[in-house]
Amino acid sequence: MVALLVAAYPNFASAGVRLDTRGEVGLPLTSIQTARTCKQVSSCREAVQLWCGGYRRADADNDGIPCENICRNKAEVDAIREEIDC
Repeated sequence: MVALLVAAYPNFASAGVRLDTRGEVGLPLTSIQTARTCKQVSSCREAVQLWCGGYRRADADNDGIPCENICRNKAEVDAIREEIDC
């Protein structure tokens, strides 16, 4: 898969595309995705983007609220998820 991706898109890294640890294509890199933990985000929107970008530990208890030190309720999270199409 990686070889095919590189052959088809030799500049994929400069286009902001990343590969996850399994070599699969992930979301384009953003400043939010440079934050690696909940302690590094400063808003619920950033927390939701981090979670939607694949950081599953953000919602360790699986209650639908990532980074509970930042996001206070599921309604807020659901509204953000709808806005960003996650």
